[in-house]
Amino acid sequence: MLIEDLKRQYTVSINTACALVSISKTAYYYKPKMREGDAAIEACLQSLADEHKRWGFDKMMDKLKADKKPWNHKRVRRIYCKLGLNIRIKPRKRIPKGEARSLVQTIYPNVCWSMDFMSDALYCGRKFRMFNVIDDYNREAILAEPSYSLPASRVIDMLDMIASERGYPEIIRVDNGTEFTSSTFKEWANRHHILVQYIQPGKPSQNGFVERFNRTFREDVLDMNLFGSLREVKAITRDWLIMYNQERPHQSLEGLTPVSFAEQREKRLTHKLGNSTFN
Repeated sequence: MLIEDLKRQYTVSINTACALVSISKTAYYYKPKMREGDAAIEACLQSLADEHKRWGFDKMMDKLKADKKPWNHKRVRRIYCKLGLNIRIKPRKRIPKGEARSLVQTIYPNVCWSMDFMSDALYCGRKFRMFNVIDDYNREAILAEPSYSLPASRVIDMLDMIASERGYPEIIRVDNGTEFTSSTFKEWANRHHILVQYIQPGKPSQNGFVERFNRTFREDVLDMNLFGSLREVKAITRDWLIMYNQERPHQSLEGLTPVSFAEQREKRLTHKLGNSTFN
């Protein structure tokens, strides 16, 4: 501290040292006190950080709001920084802008599904793939299925399984992988009157909804666990999907979870329809 350095080096009094650096004795002697309730906030933030290691301040604040916590965001931010919970964000690479293509969120559920694959490996080194499907409407994770092999026939079987509960979508957004460009997949889509929307090669941002999900899944699950078997991958993924859909706030969904967002939208639509019928 500057005051202590002056006292030690020049053997001056506290009054003189404070005068030299233009601060009051009150400021020098002040000791910050922990506000009442800060301990509860610290415990809550630390618990969230331990459970969700890739959650930043905004995600934690949305979760606290969802849990009806009364704390002001400035106060929570101060304690968040004090605990050193800030997540280092990699700087974005500067890349030339390509041809713009709009990525529009649908206003009804089950209109457009986004799909993509991911790769990882077990502890023994054996590689496996993940097949991920989300509903663009509320970013709900419909499926995240690991497998050693995912040919077009296996992909179709899984999509039929989902559709047996939810119905078939009108549009499916995919990249140009061989599983999606195969004649088997195209014939299946035509048979169920589904429009397959292919993104441009080398433009993963055009499938941004599922790409963002992939990043979260990799940070929260694949990078955080050392898997011994595919069965273990399935078990951990199943539990995580429940948390993702029902507990994890989503910034692009007004801080709501995918399930809560869909419920609120449905209530608003029902209310509007009721008013229009009454009028």
